[in-house]
Order: sequence, then C-alpha cells, then structure tokens
Amino acid sequence: MTEHVRIVEVGPRDGLQNERQAVDVETKVSLIERLVAAGVTHIEAASFVSPKWVPQMAGSADVMQKISRPPHVQFSALTPNLKGLEAALRAGCDEVAVFGAASEAFSQKNINCSIAESLDRFREVANAAISGGIRLRGYVSCVMGCPYEGNVDPAQVVQVALRLLDMGCQEISLGDTIGRGTPSATKALLDACLRRIPATQLAGHYHDTYGMAIANIAASLEFGLRTFDSSVAGLGGCPYAVGASGNVATEDVVYLLHGLGFETGIDLHRLADTGRFISDAVGRTSASRVARALDKGGR
Repeated sequence: MTEHVRIVEVGPRDGLQNERQAVDVETKVSLIERLVAAGVTHIEAASFVSPKWVPQMAGSADVMQKISRPPHVQFSALTPNLKGLEAALRAGCDEVAVFGAASEAFSQKNINCSIAESLDRFREVANAAISGGIRLRGYVSCVMGCPYEGNVDPAQVVQVALRLLDMGCQEISLGDTIGRGTPSATKALLDACLRRIPATQLAGHYHDTYGMAIANIAASLEFGLRTFDSSVAGLGGCPYAVGASGNVATEDVVYLLHGLGFETGIDLHRLADTGRFISDAVGRTSASRVARALDKGGR
C-alpha cells in the first residue's frame, strides 16, 4: 500500500500575507477553490489578526464565509490572541494555530516579548480552542537559525515544542524561517526532537532561501515525518527575516513526493495551473521550478 504524506497548503495565509500586493477577497476565494479542486485537503486559509498590522489578511471572515466547505477538507487560521480565536470560531474554522519562536531575539523583534511570555499568552487561546472543540496547531519559528542571533540550539526548539504540546497543540510545525537549514542541520534538529516527540506530531515548514527546502524535506522523510507545509508557487516569505525568499513551492514538494513513491492525493498539473493563476494575480513569476518546467513542455 502506498504511504500517504499530508501537505498543509499555507499559500492563502502565510504566502499572501507576505506578498507586497494585497489580494481581494474574491481572488483569495478563487485560489482556495482551485486548491481544493487540485486535491489539497488541508488549507491554511485565513489569519484573524488586526488589518492594521497585516493588511493583506483583511477580509478573512469574508473568505471563510464564501468558500465552499467540502467535508474532507480542513481549513485552518492563525489566531495570535483570544479575539482572533473568537473570530475564527465564528467563521467556522476547523483548526487554529499559534506561533512560538525558538529564538529570544526573534520573539522580541516579532511580538515584543520573551519566548516564555509569548507562550503564557497563547495558553489562554489554547484553553479556549480546546473548550470550543477546535483542533490546535503550534508553530515554532527559527528552528535552524535566527536572523538576529544566528544559530539556534535544537534543545531550545524541543523545549518550546514541548510547551506547545503541553498546552494542547496536537501538531508542531518546525519552521526554518530564514531558510538556512541544510540536511545535516535538519537531521540534528529531528534527532533532538524525536527523543521527546513522536514523528506523527511533527511537521516540516522549510523556507527555500538557500535552495535547501526540498533536500530538507527528503531528510525529514528518512526520520519519519509525513506532514509538510508548503505554498503554491512559493508565495510569501518572512517579513522579519531579511533575505527570506519564501516558502517552498507546493508543486516542487508534490513532484518530489510522487517521485519517491508517496501518495498525496494532489493533481500536480491542476496545482501548477493554480500556481499560475495566483502568480498572475500578484504580478510575479512562480518560484516553483516544477511549474516552470511544465510551462516549457515538461511532463
């Protein structure tokens, strides 16, 4: 039986949030509908944060109201505080996510508080999510390097991940925020994490700044990870990480996984068409090497 790998498509949220050009609600809805038609079953669709701070995420409630909701597709949203969680619950999100950092300097620059303080803030959100019967996901950023303090000790990543699990997160996404990770660093990180956390509760979220994301996914597969975050057409990056060129393209991840014999349930050609659609909408060229190869007649 072919083994399944789950793709968490983060383009509609993490991707568009970090694009310069704002995208209207109808385009966001069309993007999500196209992703669903391509076979994507887990989509990070919204972010319930203040439009003052993240204007690209304005209209998230409208997006959630207008998209079709097939029962086999899970829609998630970022909710950094209790107000955001309440909005996500009203919008009918299936899952909410909170963000922690493995770097003190990044935490201070990003949300103006220490790691410990940020986790204390998230506990209220976590408790309310659990009471509301909604799935909770935790993100840990800067797991293989910080733009402000350099290398990050894997032991620090483990401690943050354990705190998130303790407050009720069912899955921890390990984010290489600045994309400096290599397969060697990925293996060291996962070796530390897997001593305390099962592979079934971990996901890889690797940025492709240095072109290493696909290699890091391949290394993670060897350690038993079967969930990866990616962004169609490689949308987005990190506004707090200088030079971070963006998330790994979903098209490239799917091509890798299918080539290795894994099953994703995603139609690569329809996915590439979706990448072309949103790239045209934001006025940029797709960052997916696979999509560009298909455009040139690849199979």
